[in-house]
Order: sequence, then structure tokens, then C-alpha cells
Amino acid sequence: MKQQFELLAPGGDLDSIKAAIIAGADAVYCGLDSFNARKRATNLSLQELSGLIPLAHKHHCQIFLTLNIIILENEIGPLIKLLNQLVNIKIDGVIVQDLGLFYLLKSYFPSLDVHASTQVTMHNEGQISFFNKLGVSRVNLSRELNIDEVKSLTSFAYKHHILTEVFVHGSYCIGFSGICYISSVQSGNSGNRGRCSQPCRDQYKTTAMGSDYPLNLKDNSAFFDLPALADAGVYSLKIEGRIKGASYVHSVVSSWREQLQRFYQNDDLLSDNSSLYKVFNRDFSDGFLKGNINKLMFIDNPRDHSLKHIELQYEGAGDVKIKQAKQALYEEKKQLVKTLAEKIAELDISPEPVTIEVSGQLNRPLEVRVSSKQGRFVVLSQSLLRQADEQSINRRAIEKRFKSLNTGQVVIAQLQLDNLDAQLSIPFKELSLIKERIAFFLNGSVDSIAPVSLPALQSQTNTQVAPSLSVLISSIDDLPLSAVSNIDIHYKLPDGFAKENARFIKLFQENKRLIAWFPSLLIADDYHAAVAFLKELQPAQIVTNNLGIAYVAAQLGINWVAGPYLNITNSYSLLSLQNISHCTGAFISNEINKKQISLIQAPENFSLFYSMYHPILLMSSRQCFFQQTVGCKKLTIDQRCIQKCHKSAQIINLQGVSFTIDKQKGGYPSIYSDQAFLNCEIVSDLGDKFNTFLVDFSELGALSLTVQDKKRLVDHFQALLKGDCEAEAHLKAAIANSTNAQYKKGL
Repeated sequence: MKQQFELLAPGGDLDSIKAAIIAGADAVYCGLDSFNARKRATNLSLQELSGLIPLAHKHHCQIFLTLNIIILENEIGPLIKLLNQLVNIKIDGVIVQDLGLFYLLKSYFPSLDVHASTQVTMHNEGQISFFNKLGVSRVNLSRELNIDEVKSLTSFAYKHHILTEVFVHGSYCIGFSGICYISSVQSGNSGNRGRCSQPCRDQYKTTAMGSDYPLNLKDNSAFFDLPALADAGVYSLKIEGRIKGASYVHSVVSSWREQLQRFYQNDDLLSDNSSLYKVFNRDFSDGFLKGNINKLMFIDNPRDHSLKHIELQYEGAGDVKIKQAKQALYEEKKQLVKTLAEKIAELDISPEPVTIEVSGQLNRPLEVRVSSKQGRFVVLSQSLLRQADEQSINRRAIEKRFKSLNTGQVVIAQLQLDNLDAQLSIPFKELSLIKERIAFFLNGSVDSIAPVSLPALQSQTNTQVAPSLSVLISSIDDLPLSAVSNIDIHYKLPDGFAKENARFIKLFQENKRLIAWFPSLLIADDYHAAVAFLKELQPAQIVTNNLGIAYVAAQLGINWVAGPYLNITNSYSLLSLQNISHCTGAFISNEINKKQISLIQAPENFSLFYSMYHPILLMSSRQCFFQQTVGCKKLTIDQRCIQKCHKSAQIINLQGVSFTIDKQKGGYPSIYSDQAFLNCEIVSDLGDKFNTFLVDFSELGALSLTVQDKKRLVDHFQALLKGDCEAEAHLKAAIANSTNAQYKKGL
């Protein structure tokens, strides 16, 4: 028999989740009003989620909850309160991005099944091993991977008892998830907090290639790729679309269910995907999965392509035929909405009604009879009822202690006290014990998990001296900076590692002061080359923005520091990193403000870093940004492009804000803000909190500085750290086009 996939559907509001269940989804992922990465979706209340779970289970469908944002320190309390509730409502899994939350779940909520979100940008074996240590049961692989890369990682994951899921339908992001900051920088709406305003879909000033939407990709669809996905061993096929409505979800899930049934039964697969064009789409591509990353993946219109598809289908048939086809689609959608509403109405998530009868007489036990769909049972008090001295057992007292029995799954419909004599009492703690025994029976004779309270964080012993300065470079032309005393020199290694590995090894062997700085993205051969680099050099310390490299460094006994693109925003993320051995420090995210940073506590013997000056990276992509802007002779992007291409361009939005498109040799195409990040205020605000401040001089095409310029800036930064009141003015004059808006606003 052929492999059975899990069909994993999106659920925004309650109706869309019910639509997915009706359409045959094996699982649905959905979010609450808080802690999830689709704030623009309607989302659920906790009571709705509680009521939804038994309904889904009745239809053999699992429910996964998205908790896939980075967590701020002041949110830890409410988060723990939520987790204490989730452990007792039979949720099937939680989807997570934040490293601190992974730590909390493994340490205090081991009964919850944990999935790694697409936001962790999973693309190499080391990352899978890292998250395996954090207790995940499945990982969502990056959308940018091709089928061979998916197959290799899936095989590796299964050896570690981890399942893989792949997005097979819905919106493509042009930037790698989790390290895209364009919305955060442009509008203050962070994608890492579920507030992405999708500026990649915006209209820009017409480019040299005539594109008004140069960052807008078609939608993803692997509808015809089931044999390849099965051969790769993928467990879960994930559909994107939590901000879509019920009719969209039903149509897409139904189409995929039909295709899957044909695949299982060895029938010919559907070669017609017209049903998918009847709901919102931007046309379709499977370019990333096929490894065919090309210009045809773009579309110069971010809006619904459904009617345009009809025009293309009936091209040459005449206006009347096209109009009739469009009207037919309208009527079909209208009928679907009506039919679906009727079916959804039949799916009831009302909590199960429970009747409680309380009776008792003097010198006899209090008797509580409970009636529900599960049957009838009786609970007796251990103590005998006695004459009340002050407080008696009455309706108010019982309602107060039994109110927590009301959940989204169970509700006390009737509370009868007709046979309870007046002015009697037992110790009120016995009422609580009776309530717990009732909860046990109503929970299928499974004990509820007791609430967790976090122990207080241990404050680090403050032996802080004045913070030091470190400098990041990316060119051998900047090696003279290593002559500057009292600074660490980091060298930024590229994404495209494999071809130049021997040169990098030689560079570090000849320049012992250099500290290797690893990028966020290391895919396939580039990851393996980076591992070979570590094994060959065995450096004393590295900085890494890729947790796969962090895992390998820990295995080799190499001290490592977590880089700024790992989005560290809370104390428990630091504990999580420290628990993966040989992590000695971490950069705190540049997305958070003074107050949010001030609450973070570093563990003992753990250093905190902060990047106070750097180019503002908005996104990186496996796709080419030049195709739609200044043009490129190559239709298809390949590994040679990564190694050889070195180009810059600009795009300008309709508000006149420009963005720099930059492609360095060996790196992925990236987009940067036209302003640099410069935060001098952090020194006076929180200088005693950080061990080291970073100055990033990595090259950015035309935005480069001379070595002498950089030496002067280093002098000013060192003076700033020593309290020179004029240093800040010198820096702001030298770096005029700069901002620290993210530090001002925070998350």
C-alpha cells in the first residue's frame, strides 16, 4: 500500500476549521487571539478551541495550536497560564518558533507534542539535531528546498524519530521565513510577531524591466508532485491559508483529498487543477520544490487570479463565452457558500451538558451525583456533614468551587440541591477534592495535570566591567582593522560556502585573531562545507546565526555565541541555548526596545551581546531579485549564480522609500533598508547589561566605507563606550543616514 500522507489544513476562524474537517483534513492548525503568527486571521477563543477538539477527534482529525511567535519577557506569565490550560484539553500538538518556549515546553509541559514552525527556517541536518534535543516531534521544512533536499533531510529526520512536513499549497514568501524584517522595519509590524503587513505584495515604482510588483511571487502548489513527495518520505502535506475563508479552505482541501485518494488507489492522478483556480490564487508554481527557480515564478499582480485564469482558458472564444464562464464561477461560489454553511451548522461545538445533584443530611456524607453522556457516577465526601457554625454548604459555595468544571468541553447545565439540608457543613477543602474527582471522571478517568509555577530566575552575579567592542568584517581588505587593540574581529562567512571552503580555512589559519561568523542560511553542500570548516580549524569560539552550526560546534566542544538573527527576546531562550552545551552568550534581538531588553536576565556565566551599528537586513531569498528589477540574462537561478553574481540595484515604493537590493559573491540575494541601524542610546540606557557591543562593517555593494573611515568610526565607538559625551555626535555626523526606530518602538 502506498504511503499515507497527513493532509494538514489551515484554520483561521471556527467556520474555516469546520470546513477543513468536512473536506477531509487529517489535521488542522489554528491559533488563539494571542501568541500566534497570523494576527490578521480571526482566530479562536480558548473556549472555542476546547469545544472544537472533541468535534475534530470525532471526525478523526487532529488539532494543532500555533504558538509560533517570539515571546517577550513580560508575556511569560500569561503564556504559562495558557499552557497550564492546554495540557488538559487534549490538544494534539503545538507549533513553536521561540527558543524559550521550546525550553519551557520540554522542561515543564512534556505531555504536549511540539512541532517546529516554518519560522525557524529548517533547512539542514544540524538544525534537525538541535531541535531534536529540544524535544520536537516534527519539523516544517523551508519552502525554498528542492525535492532532493527534502528527501535527504526527511531521511535524516526519521532516523531521529522526527517527522517532516512540507508546504504544498498556498502563498509563497519571497524571503526566508523567520529572518524577514521588511514589515518590521517599514511599518513596525513584525512578521516574527504575526503582524506581517506583506510589503512584498506592494506596488513599487515601475522597474527597468517594467514590473510594478517586483517582489510578488505566484502561489505555491505541488498538486501534481505527490509521487515525488511520497518518494521523499514526507509525512505531512501542509496547506497555507489561515487568513482565508471557509469556502477557500473547503475547496482546496477537497481538491487535495481527491488527489490523495487517487494516489492511494493507484488511479491516474488528476491532470487538471482547475478546481484550485476557482478560489483565491495568484496563479501557481512549484519552482522551489522542483529546483527550477526562475523568472516565471513571479506575477505582476498580487490580487486574485481566478477571473484572469478564465480569460486565459477561453482565450479566442469571444467575450460572451468568457462572460458566461465568469458568471458560472460566481454562481458556483455562491452555491458553495450556501451549501457549506448548512453543513457547518450541523457541526456543534457546544460543551457537553452535565447535571450535578447534591444531597446530604446531618451525620451522613455529602453525596454528589453526576450525569453526563459518559454515564452516571457518585462521589461521597470523606467527612460526615455537621451542623454549620458559620459558613454552610449552599449553592453559592458549591458554584464557587465547581465553576472550574465549566470548560469548552463540559458545562454544568443543572445544579440541583433539593435534597441538601440547610445549615450543614464539611471542610471546604473536601469540596475541592470532590470537584477534582468529578473532573477525573469527566476527563475519561484521566488525571488532570496540575498547574505549573515557574521557579524564580537566578540573577547573574554582576562582575561587569565596561563593555567591550567587537567588529564584523566581510572582506580581506578590512584585515588591517585587526591591528586595533582591545576589539574582537569577526569575519562574516557567506551563505554559499562550498566552493570557497579551502580559501576560508587558509584565511583563518593565517589570521588567528579572526572569529568566524556564520550566516543564517546554510543549505545542502554549503552546510556540509561549513561543518568541514569547523572540524578542520577547531576554533576556540564562533558566532553563528544558524542553529545547525551551533549543534555541530557543541558536539566538537567549540564555544559558540548565538547571533542576532536568532531573534532572542526572553530569558528562557538564553537558558535554552545554554542547555545546548558550549553556548557562552547570545545577541539580543534588535527588534525590541529598552524596556523589553531590560527585563531579560542572563544565566550565570553567560554573556550578552548587542549589535549597535549594522546594515538593516530586510530579507534574503533563494529567488533572484534582479529578474524583475534591472534584468538578468539567465532565466533560471542556479548555484553558479550564488557563487559568481555580484550586483546591486534599488526599488522604490509608492511612498518614495528606497530599498537596496544587494547580491554579494557567495551570498543569497538580499534586500536592505536605505538607512543603517545606529543605536548610541543603548550604551547610556543599558550599557551595564551587555558584555559586548558589535559594529558591523560587512560590505553592502555601493554602501561601503574605506578602511580609514572604519578606523575612525571604531575610535568613536570606543570613546562612546568609555563615556565620551562627544562621541555620539561624531558618530551621528559620520553616519547621517541612520535610524534606531526599532529600538524606540520595540515589539
